[in-house]
Amino acid sequence: MAETEKITINMSVVDLGKIDLLVEEGFYSNRTDFIRAAIRQQLNQHGEAVQQSVTRKSMVLGILSYDRADLEKLAQRGDRVSIRVLGMLTIADDVSPELARQTIESIKVLGTFKVNKAVQQAIADRVK
Repeated sequence: MAETEKITINMSVVDLGKIDLLVEEGFYSNRTDFIRAAIRQQLNQHGEAVQQSVTRKSMVLGILSYDRADLEKLAQRGDRVSIRVLGMLTIADDVSPELARQTIESIKVLGTFKVNKAVQQAIADRVK
C-alpha cells in the first residue's frame, strides 16, 4: 500500500453510533475500516468523472517525483515545467532552491506535496 495520510473529520454522534453498531455487528473491523470502505465506494462511484477531469487538466494521476538530474535536464534545454498532480508530488532533497526556481513554472497538487523547506520557500509563489 502507498504511503497514507491522516485526516480528521467531524461527524454527528448518531452517525458515529451507527458506525459503531456496524463494527459491533462484525461488518467492519473498526471505525477506520468503515470510513475507508465508504471513501473507496464514493471514489469508485465517481471514478469516470475523476479520470475525465485528470485527462482534461493534463494531470499526473499517482506519484510523481523530481530529483536534481531530472531538473538539470530541463535546465540544460532551457525548459520549464508546469506540474499538475493528483496524488503525491515529491521533490528530492538533492534539488537546490535555485534549480527549482529556474525550472519549475508552477505546481498544483491535489493530495500530498513533499519537499524540503528551502525549496518550498523558493517556489512558494508558484504553488497553487
